Amino acid sequence: MNAILALEDGTWYRGIAAGAQGETSGEVVFNTSMTGYQEVLTDPSYAGQIVTMTAPHIGNYGVSAGDEESRSPHVAGFVMREASPLASNYRASGTLRDYLTRHNIVAIADIDTRALTRVLRSAGVMRGVIATGQVDPDQLVEKARAIPKMEGADMVRGVTCDQAYNWGDVAPAQGNADHVEFGIAPGRKATRRLRVAAYDFGVKWNILRRLDAYGCDVNVFPASAPAKDLLAIEPDGIFLSNGPGDPAALSYAIDNVKELVKAERPMFGICLGHQILGLAVGGDTFKLKFGHRGANHPVKELSSGKIEITSQNHGFAVDPGSLPSDVQVTHLNLYDGTVEGFRHTSKPIFSVQYHPEASPGPHDADYLFEQFLESMEKK
Repeated sequence: MNAILALEDGTWYRGIAAGAQGETSGEVVFNTSMTGYQEVLTDPSYAGQIVTMTAPHIGNYGVSAGDEESRSPHVAGFVMREASPLASNYRASGTLRDYLTRHNIVAIADIDTRALTRVLRSAGVMRGVIATGQVDPDQLVEKARAIPKMEGADMVRGVTCDQAYNWGDVAPAQGNADHVEFGIAPGRKATRRLRVAAYDFGVKWNILRRLDAYGCDVNVFPASAPAKDLLAIEPDGIFLSNGPGDPAALSYAIDNVKELVKAERPMFGICLGHQILGLAVGGDTFKLKFGHRGANHPVKELSSGKIEITSQNHGFAVDPGSLPSDVQVTHLNLYDGTVEGFRHTSKPIFSVQYHPEASPGPHDADYLFEQFLESMEKK
């Protein structure tokens, strides 16, 4: 079946349907990872976005329950150059096309993703529509122009959990043991089981797996839960998760994190959690032209000069000039110099913009979980 991807600037691409039939819309972005497409599909941070994979061949190892980062895909749509019709891996439970169809994800293949990526890189990410069947490209362009922009959008309410839960109680049912085989062991475990209260802004399961592997019992709370609910369990530390949308639109989350900062519990934020923490300590955020999405982004750790290859997925960043004097930038992106991490100079709180849980991606930054562990044990 034919399919068309149309962008708000009037550009459109004709290809073939590679998933569910129908129509979908969202912000069109690109991801430079060569593998890990299932982790990308199920990462809640991609809610509201149509993801273009720049690697030319996607789907060759099929899909596996152990590679999921949440209960189901969250992308608005999926774009590929070539979608593999076969699943060549002993872990695979099916093909990517069947997986996309089963989860009602509209996808398009057989388009020039290199040309599309050049457009997005030059003009910036744009709103777009994918539609299958016989459709009018000009009408799709007009639909793309009518889509609400990501700026000002609270996407977290659509991906956070409904009620608080303990990760240890539900983890066995939410992940295939095969996934652990391909992970890495923690540098060390806590001297005792530490209690972590985690805000779910769209948390990836592998973050919870890593915290558990380091010896933490993780209680997960909805994004709108008041700060007092987290403090009521007497946690050793607070974790702020990744998630989708504009951090500045999350006034309720920012206010709650401000209260938690005052409590001076050790706190660690990742991705959206990093941005929310930046806003809570007095900083500002801004939207990037085309964002950072992929598993091969270089970041410099400023105190040591070490370069980490990192997994990233974000379209907003913290403005370094807006941070107060008691907040120190610790990591910088080597592509564009944007802030990738900061630490408070007098409180036990720190955060990074990238994904140290590395699913998909390298393991260079896994040490950050150990730093969180040390901060909690010291406190």
